[in-house]
Amino acid sequence: MIVGIEGKIEKKEPTLLHINVNGLIYEVFVSINSSNLIDSESIKLFTTQIIREDSSNLFGFVSNDEKRMFDTLIKINGVGAKVALAICSTFSPDIFSRIISDKDVTMLKKVPGIGPKSASRILVELADFIVSNDDTISNKSMVEAVMALESLGFKKEHIIKALQGLSGDTQSLIKDGLKKLQRI
Repeated sequence: MIVGIEGKIEKKEPTLLHINVNGLIYEVFVSINSSNLIDSESIKLFTTQIIREDSSNLFGFVSNDEKRMFDTLIKINGVGAKVALAICSTFSPDIFSRIISDKDVTMLKKVPGIGPKSASRILVELADFIVSNDDTISNKSMVEAVMALESLGFKKEHIIKALQGLSGDTQSLIKDGLKKLQRI
């Protein structure tokens, strides 16, 4: 699994980069927001690699928050990498978080490839990830804890029940969540 890439940009298009890493050139898909932030020939990106039966794609992000947003979106049923990248191109992670907490279907429908049904599904799926608390550190910790527990194989609905009412940093949320999940 490739989790980061650093090298020299050989080719740059609005949503695609060719990055030369010691003579090996990687094709990396990027959001328009990330592409706009790239202003030098050398680049370091956080990446998500998606391997399918017929393809292996690398998606790069300038910020770790945008990568986390992309990773969360592709877990939603019916949202593929192209739609997730379109959302990342349309909204910054802060604005997207606000759209989710406000349940703003109209704004989400502005993304190419998202209709009313998809927008509603995304809002329902991500409502569990966003805590209705203005403390962004708590939100970030909660999202990271949910993703970590999901990666361990727990079901999202059980994780949400276990984490309800808990607060703290990511490690304490995971630890306390695991204790509660053992009883479920």
